[in-house]
Amino acid sequence: MLPPLTRSLLAAVVVFTLLNFLLRPHADWVEKVEQPLIGVGHGVPYLTIVPGVSVRYPWVFALATVAEQNVAGLLITAATVFYGGRYLERAWGSQEFAKFILFVSVVPNLLSFLLYIVAYVLTSRSAPLHTTISGGIAIQAGFLVSFKQLVPEHTVAIAKGLIRMRVKHFPAIFLLANTISGLVLGTETAMFLAWFGFMTAWVYLRFYRISPSLSSAATGDGSVIRGDASDTFAFAHFFPEPIQTPVAVLADQVYNILVSINICTAFSTHDIDTGNEQASARAEGGLPSIMNPNSRGGRGGGTRAEAERRRALALKALDQRLHAAAARPAPAPAPVSVSGPSNMLGETTYEPERPDAPEKPTS
Repeated sequence: MLPPLTRSLLAAVVVFTLLNFLLRPHADWVEKVEQPLIGVGHGVPYLTIVPGVSVRYPWVFALATVAEQNVAGLLITAATVFYGGRYLERAWGSQEFAKFILFVSVVPNLLSFLLYIVAYVLTSRSAPLHTTISGGIAIQAGFLVSFKQLVPEHTVAIAKGLIRMRVKHFPAIFLLANTISGLVLGTETAMFLAWFGFMTAWVYLRFYRISPSLSSAATGDGSVIRGDASDTFAFAHFFPEPIQTPVAVLADQVYNILVSINICTAFSTHDIDTGNEQASARAEGGLPSIMNPNSRGGRGGGTRAEAERRRALALKALDQRLHAAAARPAPAPAPVSVSGPSNMLGETTYEPERPDAPEKPTS
């Protein structure tokens, strides 16, 4: 059964996409009818973002994410929400999942809107003002970033195992595919949403998301961690190894600038060590499979925290037994009898030799 927020999000994708199909201008629908599966067309201004008029409908900066422009987009986004949403909502909880969806929906839409406004100002062409910005590309990118954080070494088999790929490679492949499509096929809106969604999700998870420490359940102190300073979640680790070094140099420079203007807080050595411990704990903690959330970790959401809690309870019980044994008075040692009978050796006696006893004759 789907968690409540994932179920609502999936229903919203279906309902608002159908409304967008039905309410879009009839002339545009006739023009694009020869490509019903992939045709883009113009979206309804009060359901999708159209830069020239969207200021009058501010709710579209959140709503446009669940309004697709074609059947292919509807199927892909619905599958993303169904599999990815139920996994993340069970792993994080509904409240944290709602925050994440809000960030990766609104921020990329707003940045894309501003980008087209700037394009109009610089070129004085009206085309950017009539471009439609909508669809779930941004949350698709955000989900892949989340999976990279939670289960980077999880292997997904495609085409009955003919293609096997680690989850940690998905974000780079997704960005590459949308970049090539944007430059070659002219789907630049999807390209912008993919990159903005990727950056928004990474920045939020890297620096701002507050999550419980995986050791807090064991210690009971309720400690939390802001962001994820682990080495494996660094920006450069999202890209192939040959280009990680130059990407890391550029990312470090941008990071230092953001720290200097107080947008980001510099990570301490303790933050990095804690982040690495969290990443290691997630890798060992029995997180459920993406395609089958109930496959590992109990009722679909067993995490390292539950394992740590059980281990702590076992250690506490063992410690109490050891303390009880140490506090119990030791029994007095039994007196050793040198003349009494012995059950171990049989019935024997020992008579010490007296100095005044007469010597026995020898032969």
